[in-house]
Amino acid sequence: MKKKMGKVWIACVSVLLILSGCGSGQADKDTSASKKADKDVVIYVTRHGKTMLNQEKRVQGFADSPLVDSGTEVAKQLGKGLKETHFDAVYSSDSGRARETAEAVLGTQGQKNLKLNESKKLREVCFGKYEGDLDANMWGDIAKQLGYPDQPALMKAVSEQKITIEQCLEKLQKLDDTGMAETYPAVQTRMQQELTKIAKKQADKGGGNVLLVSHGMAIGALVSTLTDDYHGAPFENASVTKIRYKDGKFHVESINDMSYVEKGESEK
Repeated sequence: MKKKMGKVWIACVSVLLILSGCGSGQADKDTSASKKADKDVVIYVTRHGKTMLNQEKRVQGFADSPLVDSGTEVAKQLGKGLKETHFDAVYSSDSGRARETAEAVLGTQGQKNLKLNESKKLREVCFGKYEGDLDANMWGDIAKQLGYPDQPALMKAVSEQKITIEQCLEKLQKLDDTGMAETYPAVQTRMQQELTKIAKKQADKGGGNVLLVSHGMAIGALVSTLTDDYHGAPFENASVTKIRYKDGKFHVESINDMSYVEKGESEK
């Protein structure tokens, strides 16, 4: 009887030790995962370099064209200015100009072998029937819809915050008969969804720095959902907008910052 009781007692202790070990191991894993998730993700959002259609003053949303020499050069200067920043991941839209820019930045920054992840959600606004048309034609038509004589008058009103880019795109959608032109809220939604996906994925890997190459109006749409400090000003080619993701929230630390390019230009 004593032998049987001893065996039962040993068996019970063994089970308790196993359960205790399993629980402790899972707790350690959960704590480790929690610590990883708590680390900041810093996203360096930049606009692509100048392109052929930019140079010719033509509408370029879903339409695409290669970087001109000055566009490649400014991307390289940005890379030089970011040499002290180690990137853990890089993303761009699937447009060639964004891809070219990302490759040029990483080429001079020192991480040319970092895998580039492309996403349609990071594309520029689609301008419908005006894609490839002269800027003056599209903005001129929008201006008239809003009671302004031409593009310069409309741009002045936007800079003075009398008219918003959202209002402009509302009129654009009414002018477009292809049904492809996007509204500002639609662009805001897809950009924010992709930013959140990227930030969470990197946070799960322990945080770090992310390079994201997108487009002027799309970046503006994104930033407008994160801060009240953006009022529609155009983004410079290769400018950096720094966004920090911490504890599940986004914080915009800088907007349209050209200091990295300037730093790169100063290097011999």
